[in-house]
Amino acid sequence: MLFNSSPFLFVFLPVVLLGFAVCVRWTTTTVTMLFLIGASLFFYGWWDWRYLFLLLSSMVFNYLWARLLESIASGPSARRRMTLGIGVAVNLGLLAYFKYANFLVDTVNAVTGSGWRIEHIVLPLAISFFTFEQITYLVDAYRGQVSAHGVLSYAVFMTFFPRLIAGPIVRPQQMLPQLAGARPFVFDTDGVAEGLFIFAVGLFKKVVIADTIAAYVGPVFDRASTVTFPDGWGAVVAFALQVYFDFSGYSDMAIGLARMLNIRLPENFDSPYQARDISTFWRRWHITLSTFLRDYLYIPLGGNRRGRARRAINVCVTMLLGGLWHGAQWTFVAWGGLHGVFLLVNERWRRRNTPLPGALAWLLTFIAVVASYAVFRAPSFERAGAMLGGMLGVHGFAAYAIGLHEWKRMLPALGIALCCPNRRQIMQWQWPGPWLYALSFALLAGWSILRLGDPAPFFYFQF
Repeated sequence: MLFNSSPFLFVFLPVVLLGFAVCVRWTTTTVTMLFLIGASLFFYGWWDWRYLFLLLSSMVFNYLWARLLESIASGPSARRRMTLGIGVAVNLGLLAYFKYANFLVDTVNAVTGSGWRIEHIVLPLAISFFTFEQITYLVDAYRGQVSAHGVLSYAVFMTFFPRLIAGPIVRPQQMLPQLAGARPFVFDTDGVAEGLFIFAVGLFKKVVIADTIAAYVGPVFDRASTVTFPDGWGAVVAFALQVYFDFSGYSDMAIGLARMLNIRLPENFDSPYQARDISTFWRRWHITLSTFLRDYLYIPLGGNRRGRARRAINVCVTMLLGGLWHGAQWTFVAWGGLHGVFLLVNERWRRRNTPLPGALAWLLTFIAVVASYAVFRAPSFERAGAMLGGMLGVHGFAAYAIGLHEWKRMLPALGIALCCPNRRQIMQWQWPGPWLYALSFALLAGWSILRLGDPAPFFYFQF
C-alpha cells in the first residue's frame, strides 16, 4: 500500500487515526500497542501477506537474541562478541539470500563461464531497512544501550508502518524511550495538525515534483548510446531531482504520519544539494543511513584512529558496501566507490587549508554528485559509460529529448532544492496565524490529490 494511493489516503489512514484516538481515549496502552502492531502488519501484508512470516520470524529471533546478549552481559567478552557476531551474521545471511543470491550466481557465471542456475528470488519489501534496524537493536543490546522495554514495545518499534518500508532507519534509543511510561500514547490535536502538514509537504514532493520529472529520465537512459551533451546532463539533473524529491518526500510523509501518532522520527534530509563539499553532502543526504554506516561500520573498522592509509581504506570499504546496500548491481558498488574517492579527495584538499570560494565549492560538489548519478541510474557499465560519454559531448550538442519545455518544468524544482529553505526550516518560522498554516496544508494536499492518478511506487522501494 503506497502513501500516495487512494486506499491509503481515504481508507487506511482515517481508520488508523480514528482507531488510535479511540484506543488512547477509552482503552489501555496494551490495547493501543496491539492496534498499532495489527495496523502495521496489515499495511505490510497488503503487498504480499506471505512475507509477513519472514518479518515476524526475524522479529522473534532478534528479540530473543537480544535478551540472550543482555543475559551474558557480565560474561566473558569473547563469548559476548561471538554471540553478537552470530546474531548479526543471521541477519546479514537473510539479507544476502533474498537480495544478493541471484546477483552472486550471475557474477560467478560471468567470471568463470559456468552455468549455475537458481530460481529468481523475489526481494521482500523493506528487507534492507528492517535488517539494518535489527542489527542496530542487537549491537545496542550488546553495548547495554537499549532501554528497558517489553515485547509489545519492541514489536511496535519494528513494525511501525510509517517508517517500515523505506525508513528513516530508526535506532532503538530513538523510539523505545517514547514507548515507555504508564501512558506513552496521547491523541494530540496539535501533533495531528503538524503531522498532516508534514505529510502534505511530502505528498507534494512525490506526486507533483518527483513523478513529473521522472518522465524525462527513462527515455534518455534507454538510448544512452546516442545521447547528446544537453540531453545527458538534463537527464542526470532530472534524476537527481527525482530521487531527492521522491525519497525526501517519502521521509516527510513517514515523519508526518508518526507525528500524528505522537511518535517523533529522526530527520532524513537537510538540503543536501546545497552542500559545499562532499562530506557535508553525506551528512545531509539519507542521514539515518549515513550515520548507520558511520557508527556501525566505519568506526568499528577503525575510523580515523589508525593513520591516513587505514582511514582511506575504511572510507572506501564503507562507501563500497553502502553502494552495494542500494542494490545487487555492480553499478551501485561503483557509485559507492566513486563517492569514497570523492570523500578522500575532499579530505586531502581540506588538509591543504586552502578553501575554495563558496560558489565554486558548491558547484564542484553538485557536479560530482550529479555526474555520479549516471552510474547509479544506469543498469550496466556499458550504459553508464555511454551516458558519461554523451555528457562529455561525444554524440554532439543538439537537444532532442530535454529541451526548453522540459527545463521550464525542472527549473522550479531545481530552485527549491538549491535555494529554498527546507521543510524543517519553514516549520520553524513564526507563522502569522493558524489560518495561513491551514491554507498552506490545503493547497499542498489539494494540488497533490488532484494529481494522484495511477500512483507510482517510491524509488527506494526497490532497495
